[in-house]
Amino acid sequence: MSEHSDPVLERRRRIGAWANTGQKLGYGLYVLSLAAFLAGLATGFGTVAAVVATIALIAGSVILAPAIIVGYGVRAADRADREQSW
Repeated sequence: MSEHSDPVLERRRRIGAWANTGQKLGYGLYVLSLAAFLAGLATGFGTVAAVVATIALIAGSVILAPAIIVGYGVRAADRADREQSW
């Protein structure tokens, strides 16, 4: 059975791609949160800056934490396959 037809490897690749996308999105939301915080700091911290910073920080945390954990799991499974250490 070739590697391209193995359903487990295909699913692992898909999950890894989702985890990678989640990490990029989560870190992007952290950057947005920091930018909103700094903009608020420079302009007297209005309601909009506070709300954007808070929502982006919470959303980034909710998305990033599972994405990091799943990404580690995918890399560990790939490593175990390479090393035959199951």
